[in-house]
Amino acid sequence: MAKTDQITLTQTSIADGWWEGVLSGTDDEVPVEAWHQDRRIEGVEVAKLVGKSGRAVRVPIAASVLSEGVQTVLLKVGDDVLASFTIVAGVPLEEDLRAEI
Repeated sequence: MAKTDQITLTQTSIADGWWEGVLSGTDDEVPVEAWHQDRRIEGVEVAKLVGKSGRAVRVPIAASVLSEGVQTVLLKVGDDVLASFTIVAGVPLEEDLRAEI
């Protein structure tokens, strides 16, 4: 496996309850894990891209992530964070945003 400082994970979309991205810098199998509040999210998919170098990564957005406030999911290989995504939800936040406008 390539060193993680040579690997990048770039988001391509969030749709239908899935975060999707492309892992580049290696064609090797890479054990990508998703973490939210010190809990591992099950169901991460890593697959070879057809006709391209790199790997497609899919992370299910678990129901536990859809909670009030600001929630961040870390995408890691070992202890190295390759990417993250944040979901913001809730009534108190909506009121804060209206106050800003």
